[in-house]
Amino acid sequence: MGAMVVSFWRAVLSLLHIRMLLLTLLPFVLSLVLWGVVLWLGLQPLVDGLQSYFIVHDMFGISGSILNWFSMGALKTVIVPLIAMWALLPLMILTALVFVALLAVPAIVRHVAGRHYPHLARKYGGSWWGTLWTSLWCFLVFAALWVLTLPLLLAPPLNFAVHPLLWGWLTYRVMAYDALADHADADERRIIMRRHRWPLLGIGTVAGILGTAPTLFWLGSALSSWIFFPFFAGISVWLYVLVFVFGGLWFQYYCMEALGRHRAGAGDAGSAEDTAIQA
Repeated sequence: MGAMVVSFWRAVLSLLHIRMLLLTLLPFVLSLVLWGVVLWLGLQPLVDGLQSYFIVHDMFGISGSILNWFSMGALKTVIVPLIAMWALLPLMILTALVFVALLAVPAIVRHVAGRHYPHLARKYGGSWWGTLWTSLWCFLVFAALWVLTLPLLLAPPLNFAVHPLLWGWLTYRVMAYDALADHADADERRIIMRRHRWPLLGIGTVAGILGTAPTLFWLGSALSSWIFFPFFAGISVWLYVLVFVFGGLWFQYYCMEALGRHRAGAGDAGSAEDTAIQA
């Protein structure tokens, strides 16, 4: 827990550095362009399709009864656009995560390692295609679970408990790989991710909770007006990128510290073994 707290505050201080804030610009612009095209071409057909499905299967009555049970009957009028936007969230999360992993994480590694861990040797146990593969297979698992838990959208308290955990797992798997890719070899990476899985999952879950802020902007656009939707969508994209950059810094500090301690421990064990053999 102590290492998590220390690495958290170091990540906060680093995020305030102008170079770290500038790192959010390129992933944000690329995500904004991509999602601007996707939403322009696909959002209205998606909403229309969901609207037809709800009418044909009398889903408005069912969803209204459930929402009334939670004293949230007012959401019945916006349930279709809300579900449409909620269904798009996994893809938005993936694009922000991949752009940050490919474009921002290398600079984060240089920043953290150069300032605080210059003594750690680089063993290059990961690669950019490893990052891409890890992001894709983890996202497929994440997206499947996200879709399976979509009915929880009708039970908001449960929804806001489950989805940060899913996001936490996704962030932990991808960010921990990136944090160790340059400095750890494959064996060291597997050992650290196994020994520290719960703290790493905890870091990812906190990042997931922070990621509910963009979700609230999406919800706000559904509750207010479609006129403000592009504005809310743009803010959401930037907040996702900012959260992932902060998460990248937090994972980087924690993983570098864990790697340094692992190597120090392995060195002590090796020295003790050599002494025993000589004796």
